[in-house]
Amino acid sequence: MPFAMIDGQPLHYLDQGQGPVVLLGSSYLWDHAMWAPQIDALSQHYRVIATDLWGHGQSGRLPEGMTSLDDLARQALALMDHLHIDAFNLVGLSVGGMWGARLALMAPERLQKLVLLDTYVGVEPEPTRQYYFSLFDKIETSGSIPEPLLDIIVPIFFRPGIDPQSPLYQQLRASLAALPAERLRDSIVPLGRIIFGRDSILSRLPELDAQRTLVMCGDQDKPRPPSEALEMAELIGCPHVLIPEAGHISNLENPEFVTEGVLEFLRQAH
Repeated sequence: MPFAMIDGQPLHYLDQGQGPVVLLGSSYLWDHAMWAPQIDALSQHYRVIATDLWGHGQSGRLPEGMTSLDDLARQALALMDHLHIDAFNLVGLSVGGMWGARLALMAPERLQKLVLLDTYVGVEPEPTRQYYFSLFDKIETSGSIPEPLLDIIVPIFFRPGIDPQSPLYQQLRASLAALPAERLRDSIVPLGRIIFGRDSILSRLPELDAQRTLVMCGDQDKPRPPSEALEMAELIGCPHVLIPEAGHISNLENPEFVTEGVLEFLRQAH
């Protein structure tokens, strides 16, 4: 799988299929493989590009001087330039939607359709922000994500009642437990602080093209509750879809529903 040098670091990405381009933006603490069900389906009709966030998967460390989610949006545009892709669709989940909305505002002429999944572009609620920052401090100090923190962090991504012995749950737990100290300290923790210390762009959402935007959210998403998705959809004036039986990683908890919804939206003529 290929790499592109962006801001002095190797950005790792998958490039599969042919046709109109769909760029997939992943969640924090997951790599591009989180999109496996969607990549399989979408790449039958589209050219699918899915990146690894800095410090995730096989991408390099967080580039020097990064301070904002605007940097992630600009870097995604740099990847598209590197691949000589002028126009594309974007499907972003969690932080993928946070920078995805910024990209849509930054370069509206290049974006054909935008799907915002389980995401929120307002500020992080202050109690949650402080809580996450306290977890980052602990991870930074210990150079690992110890068992008690795994017990806190892993369930955040899934709907309540998921079987902790399920492969999905156990795979995430194992991948987080295996993260090396250097990667946690130089990339994962600082990127987390950028994500959860973000500024709000809610006031700019009416600038997005409502006909070309779709908001989707797991009906049991805890970190990004459906009320946030509804708030954004109303500001944009676009359709809003609740994903049944799904938490934060809705595309893996109810992959068929998400894949069908995304495909149907991409096929619509506007």
